Amino acid sequence: MSECALILIAERDQRVREFEQYFLEKQGLTVEFADDGEAALELARLHQPSVVVAEILIPKIDGLALCRQLRADPITSHIPVIIFSLLAAAARASEAGAIAFLRKPLVESVFVSAVRAAMAQPLTAQQESR
Repeated sequence: MSECALILIAERDQRVREFEQYFLEKQGLTVEFADDGEAALELARLHQPSVVVAEILIPKIDGLALCRQLRADPITSHIPVIIFSLLAAAARASEAGAIAFLRKPLVESVFVSAVRAAMAQPLTAQQESR
């Protein structure tokens, strides 16, 4: 697992972004942010991040649709996606192909553990086919 791995985060709340960045950079990881789902999709295709963390309620393409599009694209289908939201949407996140669902509020140990687990766990054939 590369310590300079890139984590792409699509999150609309600036305060949450700051905490996510702080927690992950403390772990030696590089963080890049997208303001909306369209930007996240473009950045994922371009930079091939180790993990994408997407909030459901982001503009243009919501986090669940982003996850589905990442799964459907051969260029990005291997990238694990974590859905992070205030909404109780674990089942919908799983159906969209997310490797994990985290419910807000942000908890450092849970967030970092989920990102590390996603980096270490290759997608299964079932997840890749969604």
